[in-house]
Amino acid sequence: MRIAEIPSPSQGPSQSQSQQQQQQSHSQFRFDLFNPILLQIESSIKKAEFLSSASAADHPLSPIIPDDLRHSLTLLAQLTPFPNSTKLHIWKLSYRLWNACVDLANTSATRRSSTEHANLRHVASDLLYIAGDVDGVPSPAAKSASFYYKTGLIWHTLKNFELASICFERASDIVSKLDLTTVADAGAKKLLLDLNIARSRTAWQVSDRNLAVVLLSRAKGLMFGSPEHYKALGDEYLAFGKIELSKGETHAFREALKLLNEALDLYEKGLRLARAREEMVEFKALRSKTLRFISAVHLQVEEFESVIKCVRLLRDGDCGDNHPSLPVLAMKAWLGLGRHGEAEKELRGMIENKGIPESAWVSAVETYFEAVGGAGAETAMGVFMGLLDRCHVSAGAAVRVAHKVVGHAGEVSEVRARVAAKLVSDERVLTLLRKEPAAKHRKTMYTLLWNCAADHFRSKGYEISAEMFEKSMLYIPYDIENRNLRAKGFRVLCLCYLGLSQLDRAQEYVNEAEKLEPSIACAFLKFKISLLKSDNTAAINQIQSMMSCLDFTPDFLSLSAHEAVACRAFPVAVASLSSLLDFYSTGKSMIAREVVVLRTLVTILTQEPSDDSEIFGVLKRACERAIEFGAGCFFGEGEVGKREQNWFAVACWNLGTRMGRERKFELCAEFLQLASKFYTALSDEEQVDENNVIVFRSLTLAVTAMIASEEQTNTTLSNAKIKQAKELLDRAGKIMKLISTEKKVNNEEIHRLEAENLFIYTLSAYDIYGRLNDSGSQQLLVKRFASSKVCNYKYLLQIGLYALQGTRFNQDVANFALNECLSALLSSPSPDYHTVALVFRKLIAITSISKGEADDDAVYEMYRQAYRIMVGLKEGEYPLEEGKWLAMTAWNRASVPVRMGQSDMAKKWMDLGLEIGRHVGGMETYCACMEEFVNGFQNKSSMQTE
Repeated sequence: MRIAEIPSPSQGPSQSQSQQQQQQSHSQFRFDLFNPILLQIESSIKKAEFLSSASAADHPLSPIIPDDLRHSLTLLAQLTPFPNSTKLHIWKLSYRLWNACVDLANTSATRRSSTEHANLRHVASDLLYIAGDVDGVPSPAAKSASFYYKTGLIWHTLKNFELASICFERASDIVSKLDLTTVADAGAKKLLLDLNIARSRTAWQVSDRNLAVVLLSRAKGLMFGSPEHYKALGDEYLAFGKIELSKGETHAFREALKLLNEALDLYEKGLRLARAREEMVEFKALRSKTLRFISAVHLQVEEFESVIKCVRLLRDGDCGDNHPSLPVLAMKAWLGLGRHGEAEKELRGMIENKGIPESAWVSAVETYFEAVGGAGAETAMGVFMGLLDRCHVSAGAAVRVAHKVVGHAGEVSEVRARVAAKLVSDERVLTLLRKEPAAKHRKTMYTLLWNCAADHFRSKGYEISAEMFEKSMLYIPYDIENRNLRAKGFRVLCLCYLGLSQLDRAQEYVNEAEKLEPSIACAFLKFKISLLKSDNTAAINQIQSMMSCLDFTPDFLSLSAHEAVACRAFPVAVASLSSLLDFYSTGKSMIAREVVVLRTLVTILTQEPSDDSEIFGVLKRACERAIEFGAGCFFGEGEVGKREQNWFAVACWNLGTRMGRERKFELCAEFLQLASKFYTALSDEEQVDENNVIVFRSLTLAVTAMIASEEQTNTTLSNAKIKQAKELLDRAGKIMKLISTEKKVNNEEIHRLEAENLFIYTLSAYDIYGRLNDSGSQQLLVKRFASSKVCNYKYLLQIGLYALQGTRFNQDVANFALNECLSALLSSPSPDYHTVALVFRKLIAITSISKGEADDDAVYEMYRQAYRIMVGLKEGEYPLEEGKWLAMTAWNRASVPVRMGQSDMAKKWMDLGLEIGRHVGGMETYCACMEEFVNGFQNKSSMQTE
């Protein structure tokens, strides 16, 4: 602005010449000081003016100019006070700088350096402040405050609230010296109000809320009866109230309510002062707006009655407010009060109100549905359909309503799902979403329905799930690009009807899916249907079809096996796993380890009666693969590998023993040999003794099974089999020695070696050595067993009897074993005389065979030994039949000598038979006859001698 020249002030009273000279000298000195500073300031302003010109519009504003001006200003401030002429000059410089800033603000370069621009304005404001009041300028304080106010607004826009606050405070200090009663200029009055509002706004930004509220309250005294002032202050209260409301916190809602009430009060006062029609309309609109925000606050703090009062006031007031938010506010308030009928009326009333935008009624439908839940699904759909008939509804709105009806992810409500199905299958909705511009919303609707169906499927609601999947397919275009989605839909429908056990319908859907997109998924679903139909042959054939699919992976064979096991279709599971094993032979990289597949296959084969040789083949393959790759590589390292290997060893042992119980001796031998191999490979130091024992048992029982198989099939073991048995026994013998060594080191391990195992080993080895005509090894083997601590008379008796059988006959072994058995029996505290009698009978037979009639004394000695044992026993303690046998056979042995005339030998046997008979109960008659015969024989012998 242009400042008029101000005439020089009149001279004061006359002074002396010396005083005048002194004053002139002092003024000249001060002028010499600040004149260069003013020149420097003017030079910097000229640079700013140059940059504001059109020719330099593209040059950026350098920060040097504001810095130079600030430095000059600091020097100038030290020279105050100034004469009026200097003040006027400073004012002119300030205005020049300000006008240059105005021009600079319009250049693109300055917009990129807004901070420097604000600094220049700040310097211009400080120039006026330093100059102070100047004669000839009206309202200098108000103008200076105005500069600071405008500069503060710029700093506030740049979010430099500290400098903005400094400017506003400086302006407030300036105007505080004014007498408000004398202020007549409307602009000055408005400045006073704007300063307080601006300071309040800045204080709010720096979180000094108390100061902001105090400043707004102070501004109430600066209204000056102007409606414009009431509006400005009311707008600020409203803005602060909206900020507090947006925080969403309980305490903030209370503060927001206070601020909004203040705004409402100011608008009402302004309305009473307003005279122009436009002003009155504006104040009424602001009042209604504030009331709506107050209603929103009451709704947030659940003061629903207050919300209803505000809405009624707005509707019934002089302005007749019909804002789209009012039905929503009223409906939410009625819902909060539990009056669902009133809320439904508000919701249905929106259908008739064409002025309500789509976003408003969609939001209302969403809110109503959230509050009422599934019970409001029909109402929500009815409202939507009514709106669909009344006005144009966007595809997005249809999707939003459908989303609300369906519910959030994870919500499973059959009622809501059925209403949603009815909604989305309505022809009007389908027509709306089939249009090309609605492609994105159509895809969203498809996803929404698909997810809903998936949730019901996961909760096993297969019927409603199938319905929702079918509805989702209504939103899939019939084109090449989407045929995979249609195929996917048919496949999941197949799954739904599988869950409902409607196998024929499931078959129809999977056939449709295969027509659109042949894949492994379709083949697998066909396999699943065959399983559920208990058609194992078709299921096995389908496995081959699966393997011919382009997207086939071996994982589907594992999955097929699991499905087959779940359906108890074990032949199908075996076929799946057998096919899977073929991939391991080719060396392909597989997810599941081969050992796991083999273990699973063995487990399945043992679940029901099957070909045991097939189980043996699987276990043998596991053993061969372990040898091929190494136990660590095949079974796994560490504890996992040991557990796997132990599982196979135990499986072989259990199957071997089962085959033995079932008298399948050939397979029994094979399984036990495999068990010995698995247990031998186990290298657990903590279980080495236990493993050695089980290996010893496996080898021994394997040989025993081979021998038993010969007897069962009435065939003779081949030389290869005998050689194999010999090798197995040699291994068992080595392990037996190792166990004996360990037993000496650790006495507790003696209990691990069961006597039966050593006996079976001895018996089996005796048989094999006999086939090899190695009688020496037989005798050594039996003698070693007889000397062991685990030997007892029962084992010796069995060995003796076994040695007397057919091709295994070995008189020496039998004689040794039975004699050792007899010694063991007689050395016991309470001998088993039945066994003793049996042993005597066998020993007498053996002696008779070996010695013959030529060595009668050896046989006689056996009878005498038996007689000596019988002497002193209670009647019946020695078996009567055996006692009679001894007496009668001894008596009968005299028959040959009698015929041969060997009277002495005959009498020896007759006397022995008579003595034995006297100790056997029930033979009294026989003994009387014997005595009579003996006496007669003696008389006859005496007469012949004479």
